[in-house]
Amino acid sequence: MKRIIIAAGGLVTNNQEELLLIFRRGKWDLPKGKLDNGESIEACAVREVEEETGIRNIELGKLIGITYHDYFDPWTKEDVCKESHWYAMRIFDEQKLIPQTEEDITDIKWVNEQELKKCLENSYPSIVEIVKKWK
Repeated sequence: MKRIIIAAGGLVTNNQEELLLIFRRGKWDLPKGKLDNGESIEACAVREVEEETGIRNIELGKLIGITYHDYFDPWTKEDVCKESHWYAMRIFDEQKLIPQTEEDITDIKWVNEQELKKCLENSYPSIVEIVKKWK
């Protein structure tokens, strides 16, 4: 039986209606991470976005949806299903983006509609799925 990992993250937009993307392990992704014990799923989503991107003063919006993806965890040697809860989020001011390098994040950028299409060509199916649902 697969172990289930609960995670949460956000689709963050700015005043220019651009979407915040992170670049990790060769793919464009959205900021997200694992739920801590005793933490609400909403608090997890905001915390993970803050940790992975360095942004603050995030306004949490509605739940966009939940994605699932299976993978093999080489550290625990087990099959895992990650259940990610995705929220709409917004920031209202210019902020310095700081990639969390400990999480292998090498780039962060705001993308417009045109750039988003190109980035999604080098992303994960679950990310493409949630972006389509969000739009």
